[in-house]
Amino acid sequence: MESNSGRNGANQPEYGNESVKTGAPASTPIPSRAPGRKPDFNTLTKKLPEWILLEKLCDDLASFGTIHHLGTSFDSEYEFPLMGLSFGSKDPQAPTLGLFGGVHGLERIGAQVVLALLKSFSELILWDKMIQHALSQVRICFFPMVNPIGVLRQSRANPQGVDLMRNAPNHSSEKPTFLVGGQKISNRLPWFRGNIHNSLESESQALLDFCEQMFFQSRAAVTMDFHSGFGIMDRIWLPYAKSTAPFPHLAEAYAFKESFDRTYPNHIYKIEPQAKNYTTDGDLWDYAYDQFYARPKNKDSVYLPLCLEMGSWMWVKKNPLQLFSTLGPFNPLKPHRQKRILRRHIPLFDFLIRSVVSPEAWILKNPEQRAKFQMRALEHWYGKSS
Repeated sequence: MESNSGRNGANQPEYGNESVKTGAPASTPIPSRAPGRKPDFNTLTKKLPEWILLEKLCDDLASFGTIHHLGTSFDSEYEFPLMGLSFGSKDPQAPTLGLFGGVHGLERIGAQVVLALLKSFSELILWDKMIQHALSQVRICFFPMVNPIGVLRQSRANPQGVDLMRNAPNHSSEKPTFLVGGQKISNRLPWFRGNIHNSLESESQALLDFCEQMFFQSRAAVTMDFHSGFGIMDRIWLPYAKSTAPFPHLAEAYAFKESFDRTYPNHIYKIEPQAKNYTTDGDLWDYAYDQFYARPKNKDSVYLPLCLEMGSWMWVKKNPLQLFSTLGPFNPLKPHRQKRILRRHIPLFDFLIRSVVSPEAWILKNPEQRAKFQMRALEHWYGKSS
């Protein structure tokens, strides 16, 4: 096996150090410190320290995987490269895990959690033989900051005022909640969908292109998108956002849930379909899921797009003064509370890796077994048995 010089100067094994080739336009491997009209270092330190950490991690991990330049996010003042990282198997069909954060700039804790998990991964890849072996079989990819200028500007939307999670061209089969479900009135109002009949926003397109390159030929894939701002508990949401009807892989989602429940019986998450809470137009993960299965070759593959919605109301409950801060309703502002959240999801990350290494635990090949899990899922989430 070829080796590369790692960050400690020692020879390190190479894990998937080139782009996965798929039908999507290939992302460009780039130097870890990509060009762009970014703020100066002092401004980044004060307003976007997450970007400094991302660039450092790209430097540290450049010899272990691939850094992908997926596009740019820009406004009249700044331009940031959109960067993803991938590690592991070069086999396009390899099971794949993807972690995404920073889609909504106000919810910067999402980007911070993905960066914290990437930081832990950057250490494990040096010495953990289980991780090293796993990467010979699976692919793990990260897109920590989908909307960097939104994070910098403390804005939910991207620089053009578009809510990226309402930007896809798909529509709800039901009537979404007014405004919250996505609106086309003005980018001066929240939840603006953008010009969906023309083209996707650059950040949305970068996310979808990265997905297509990383796992649109995989036989098993799981993605987790990290958000905050709903309720007093952490929820893992399943598709669909566009419909209250069960999505086609409900049985596999329930098998995934049961496996998690048995492995971590005291876990902190409520796992449920998103539409049990509200429906929306233009959800990017609904669109990615539908596009994945629009490919006939994927009919026997399983893709689960999951969303972790961290319950920020519990942080506000403990510190009501946060309500008077722009970031307060969506993020833990106390340093000790932020550290707690950054370590809170490490068991979930461990389980996600194991779930793509051993997908037979939740991919149901036997029709009778699948029918059994479908019945359990319908009873659990929808109160019906068929």
